[in-house]
Parts: sequence; C-alpha cells; structure tokens
Amino acid sequence: MSRMVRFSLFALLVLGSIFACPVWAENEGQADLDRATEIKLSAEKVADLSEVIKLCESALAKGLDKENTAFAKNLEASALAQRGTLLGGAIFRQTSVDPQWSKFRKLALDDLEKSVKLAPDQPQALLLIARLNVLPDGDSKRAAEALDQALALEIPEAEVRVSLLTLRSGVEKDDKKRLAFLDEAIRLAPKDADPIRARGLVYADLKQPDKALADLAKAIELEPDNAATYQAQALLLAQLKRYDEALVSLDKAQEILPGSVSPLQIRAQIHAQQKNLEAALHDLNQALSRQPENVAVLLLRSSLYLEMDKPDAALADVDRALELQPDYDRARRLRAAVLAKAGKLDQVIKELETLLAKSPKDVKLQAQLAMLYTVQKNPKKTAELYTAILAQKPDEVEALSGRANALLGMGKHAEAIADYDKALKLEPDDSGMLNNLAWVLATSPDDKLRDGKRAIELATKACELTEYKAAHILSTLAAAYAETGDFETAVKWSKKAVELGKDDAEPEVQESLTKELQGYEAKKPFRERLQEGPEAEPK
Repeated sequence: MSRMVRFSLFALLVLGSIFACPVWAENEGQADLDRATEIKLSAEKVADLSEVIKLCESALAKGLDKENTAFAKNLEASALAQRGTLLGGAIFRQTSVDPQWSKFRKLALDDLEKSVKLAPDQPQALLLIARLNVLPDGDSKRAAEALDQALALEIPEAEVRVSLLTLRSGVEKDDKKRLAFLDEAIRLAPKDADPIRARGLVYADLKQPDKALADLAKAIELEPDNAATYQAQALLLAQLKRYDEALVSLDKAQEILPGSVSPLQIRAQIHAQQKNLEAALHDLNQALSRQPENVAVLLLRSSLYLEMDKPDAALADVDRALELQPDYDRARRLRAAVLAKAGKLDQVIKELETLLAKSPKDVKLQAQLAMLYTVQKNPKKTAELYTAILAQKPDEVEALSGRANALLGMGKHAEAIADYDKALKLEPDDSGMLNNLAWVLATSPDDKLRDGKRAIELATKACELTEYKAAHILSTLAAAYAETGDFETAVKWSKKAVELGKDDAEPEVQESLTKELQGYEAKKPFRERLQEGPEAEPK
C-alpha cells in the first residue's frame, strides 16, 4: 500500500474520531425516546402516558439531534394532550358533581397548556382548555383566547370548527358577535342540534322568546333524545309563566334520563315560582334520595327551607354541602343568609369575613359586611370597609354615605361633611343624606364646622322630599333653626317632630325628641357629642 493510501486511511480514522463523538453525544437520549415511542403506541391509561412524558423529558435532557428533538417534543405534546383529555374528560362524564372536580381540572389544564405550548396546532386540545375554563371559577378570558387560537387554524373537520364556534359564542359578551358565531356554526352544520340549541338560549337571554322557542323546537326535532334541550325549553316556558307546558317538557327529560336529578331540580324551581313550596320540597327530597351528596340539590333545598322559615333545616343542608365541598363560596354565602334569618349576627359576620379574606376586592361582600358592622355599632370597621370600596369605586354613593355616617359615629365631623358633600353632588335628592348633613352642620360641637343657614336649606329640602312626615327630619330642621338663634321656629318644628314621633315604637326616640324640644324652649341649641357608639350615630 502506498504512503498516499496509508495517509488517506489515517485521515479517515482521524476525521471519524472527530465527528463520531458529537453525533453519538447528541443522540444519547435515543434509547429513552425509543422506549417512549413504544409505550405511546398502546398507551390508554394515565400511568402509561405519565411514563411516556417522563421518558420524553429524559431523552431531551440527555440530548437528541435536531430531528429527534422535534419528534420528542411532538410525542410529549401528544402524551400531555391525551393525559389532559383523560383527566378533563372525566369531569364531563360525571353523573354527579365530584367534590374534587376542581383539582382534576387543574391537573388537566396543566397538561393541556404544556401540550399546546410544545405544539400549538392542536384544535382539540385548545377546545378542551376552553371547555374546562368555562366551568365555575374558571378563566373565561383564557377560554376565549384558546378558542380564537384554534379558530385561526386550518381545521379540515367541520364538526370541530362547529364546536369551537358554539363554545366561542358562550364566552362572548357582545350579543351581535354571539349570534354571528352561532349563525356561522349553523351554516356549516345545519343539522347539528348543538349550535341551534345554543342560539335558542341566546335569544332567550335577549328576551326574544318566540325565536328562542323556535330554535329549541328545531333542536328537539333534530335530536329528540337530548334531555338538556327539554330542560332549557322548560326553563324558558316557566319564565313565560307557561307552567303546565314547562312541566310536560320536564316529564320528557325525565323519561330520557330516568336516573337524573336535573329535571327534578328544575321542577322544584317551577313549583317554588308558583309558591307551591311543599311540591318543590317533594321534588328535592326525591332528588336527594337518588343522589344524597349532590351539593347543588342540598343548597337548593336549603334555600327552600329558608323561604319556608325553617332556618334549622336550612342550616343542616348547607352545612352538609360544606362538608362535601368546604371551599364552595356559594354555600358560604347561603350559610350567611341562613344565619341572618336566625338572627345570629356574630356568626354571619364571621362567615362574610371568611369570604372576604378569600376575595378581598369583592365590593358586594364589602358592602354587606359594612352594613352588618353598622348594625353591630362598629363605626371604625364600617368606615374601613367603605374606604376599601371607594378605592375601587370613588363615586359609589352608598359607600360615601355609609362612610360619612360611620365617621359621624367616630366623631370625625369634618371628614363626614366632605363625604356627604361629594355624595350629594351625585345624588342631590337623597333625603337621608340631606338630613344627615344638615344635622351635623347644625349640631357639631366644632364651631368652625357649623353652618345654620345651610343646615336650614338642606333640612327644608329633605322635609319637602318626605312631605314633612318624617319626625327625625323635622327634628333636624328644628336644630338648624336653633343654631341660627331662631328658637321660636325651632320650637314649632320640634313640637311637630314630637307629635309625629308618638307613633314610633321605640320609646327612646320619643324621649330624645322631647329633650330636644325642652332645650329649644330653654333657648339652648343642640350639640352632638364627640364620641363613638350609638349616641354619636347620625339621625
């Protein structure tokens, strides 16, 4: 062999040693990828899919060439989507609500979101992300984003696009767009009952019952064994007070799903609308005999017991619901209502405080709790809550007025006046606010704050709005005249206040009005006391 040949062989050996090692290193994860591929071919259980995902992650971590990296990511995305579908699909297959359903949703969404991040072109995965997010306490914004992302893809299957359009309508707020999505879905699949039924429900929301009933009837014609359509029809007929027809629709739904409790729930609601409470209770008892741990039915029966003035039975049902689903806010709110009916104010406040700790920016909760603190004579906490509301809604009249009243209770008259002034700019004909501002301007112990002339103007307007028939407002008008030194007129209005106050059931009110009159007769103006407590509350 010549030197040239020997050199060439040597060069090949050297070049082979240079290039062979990196190729081998890049595909160090090949064995894991091969094993993942093998398992995925027959994977049907969550455990098998979890193993595929684990092996794909291991293969990627160890190293793969460009082509195998892409394959591994697609394989992992597919396994994540399949596992997410198994976990999420279980929620929709349930015949009753599983207390742990929200945990299954989180696990499913985690998988599905990872999957579409690895491989974005997955309309079915995006559809399931949306379906899971439209469930209670889901992210409706993310649902709309996922659906828009899916609809932007080229989808050869018409039925998938129809499903996407139908659900997209459900998360759309603009009524015209809602109908447009459904019109397109119906154009693509004129014999698919789902979008037709959905459009019927939109028409019902838009107060177009004739169109709604027509669509629901068409959906029933196309799919006569769909109990949900009959139930929707029954609810709409009940809204129109066509109760007998509604009950016939529910009978049909019950025939289709003899073991379902939904028709019984709706039947109970219809009986309750008709004030036939015993019949409603019978339906709910029957529903709970089939599904004793159905939280929705327990809460419905609790509400019914509350209406029937049976707070103990109502509390038992709502407590059972909370045993089954401890973090259910709706149950907590209902429990607060039941406790309020039973007059257990301290427990009501505790429930609402628990809810507010979870939702610190819930304005409705803040307002409810503020009113309870007012009843409890706790102006400091009342003012704090109204301040929190005003931080979100600066022009909320009830919050301004409520905080002003609380500030008066704390002796902070200047701050109270500022709130009343702002509130009256928004609601100038509110007799209560006019009266309270007039009162503090007439009776504040702070000489700089009193303004008898303006107090007379405000109190007079409040009297006109109430036709001079409110004793406490006449009392304010008397105090305003006393502040200006016109005790003759003050005595005149104070006597009328005392006369009207005789009809008041609370003797302390009559006593207070009488003492005010005696003061004016002695030519002494009334002065509010700067202290917290019921004595310092506005009139």
